[in-house]
Amino acid sequence: MHASSPEPADGAARARLVLAISCTGLFLVGVDLTALNIALPAMERDLAASVTGMQWVLDSYNLVLASFMLLAGSTADRFGHRRIFLCGFMLFGGASALCALAPATEYLVAFRALQALGAAALGPPSLALVTRAFPDGERRSRAIGVWTSGYGLGMALGPVLSGALVGSIGWRWVFWVNVPVCLLLAAATCRWVPRSRAEAPRRLDPAGQLLVTAFLVTLTYTVIEGPHQGWDSPAVLTCAVTALVAVAAFAARERRCAAPLIDLRFFRSCPFTGAAVIALCTYAAYGGFLFTSALYLQNVRGLSPLHAGLLMLPVAAMNAVCGPVAGHLESKPGPRPPLVAAGAAIALSGLILALSASSTALAPLLGGFLLIGIGTGLVLPPVLGLAVSGMSRAQAGLAAAIAPTGGRMGYALGVAVIGAVLAAGLHNMTHPGAAAFARAVRPAWWIVAGCGAMVLLLGVLVTTRWAQDTARRTGRLFVEGAEGAEAEDSVAGDGVAGDGAA
Repeated sequence: MHASSPEPADGAARARLVLAISCTGLFLVGVDLTALNIALPAMERDLAASVTGMQWVLDSYNLVLASFMLLAGSTADRFGHRRIFLCGFMLFGGASALCALAPATEYLVAFRALQALGAAALGPPSLALVTRAFPDGERRSRAIGVWTSGYGLGMALGPVLSGALVGSIGWRWVFWVNVPVCLLLAAATCRWVPRSRAEAPRRLDPAGQLLVTAFLVTLTYTVIEGPHQGWDSPAVLTCAVTALVAVAAFAARERRCAAPLIDLRFFRSCPFTGAAVIALCTYAAYGGFLFTSALYLQNVRGLSPLHAGLLMLPVAAMNAVCGPVAGHLESKPGPRPPLVAAGAAIALSGLILALSASSTALAPLLGGFLLIGIGTGLVLPPVLGLAVSGMSRAQAGLAAAIAPTGGRMGYALGVAVIGAVLAAGLHNMTHPGAAAFARAVRPAWWIVAGCGAMVLLLGVLVTTRWAQDTARRTGRLFVEGAEGAEAEDSVAGDGVAGDGAA
């Protein structure tokens, strides 16, 4: 007789296991998006890295994650959701081990990019697995809410967990802890997660993927390296021109492509476009805030990694509290109240931090942290609702995937832009003191405030009657296109039958 592991009691138990595995995978992705911020000063000392090097350590992960999320979804639809999800765990765990062993900044940047490929393979496939495990509408909505909270909780707790690890056993353990967790989750996936794939998978768009990646990488290089190499240096100018050419070529290709990576007709919907820009501005502010705060708390205030991580707890707490509140507000009064409140909170946070940058008092600092936690926590539910506003069920999934991708792009650009502003302010300073750092960081906080103001204004604009009309027109455009394609197929079929009869 062969021993076997216990089976779930019923389909509901298996569905809960699928949800738990998917949420834990997404939690890891969120943790590694923010955890390294607290580890930056320790890595900076250990690897003798510059501020620019630390920006690349963060943005190599952010850029690859933003670039490959949509491709990961299409690949999983074609080759199987469980298969790609499992590959994601193996790649993420293996790359984490390489990151932990990295001997220099350049190696760490490359291994972080590899880790992000694994992270991208964990996102869209896990959502597909959850939606198949919970086919009922109401249970599916609750399950997706839990799934979304896994990523948000990971992002919120990343600095706290990192602070505990860095302060006790070193920054490399921020990566080492991923390895056994990924192995356990990979084994659980093989045991409990059923195989599935899309009935009609979308065709891949490798050329579009290459152009998106080229645009994001060259744009980020221009922003990060411009202050150091000079905006007129050949490398920076070449990357700036390449970014412009890549985005123009991408737009031209996607208009002609039968199965585009991003259907540009989505952007005719004001709510959809606004959702993408709101996500970009929100997470640009959040990414820049975490990058700057981690350096400030440890290098200027002299806090330990653990204490710096604990000071980030208000951000985590507000994220956890405000997400469900935003979901309730979005379903009842509509998306405008949470978006306006989010924009106001982020703008006020940047304002407080800018005006109190030279102060040593803790109260303004905690107030700014609380407010940015409220702002980022309120954004995601209304953004997802706006992205799918007016869309048919067939288009809603892709539309909902594009808006969060804008957020990940924003996070990468926020680290690049705000990090470049900070690096320019600290240029030629060997050991900047608190006063010098405060002067250098003040423009960064004004950028955060500006991002919040943009979220507030867009929150009003994209919820007007005119904006909703554009969403309905865009939705009809896709329906009419689908009906036209069906009609063409029908005519073609009749023509074949007629020829055969003759």
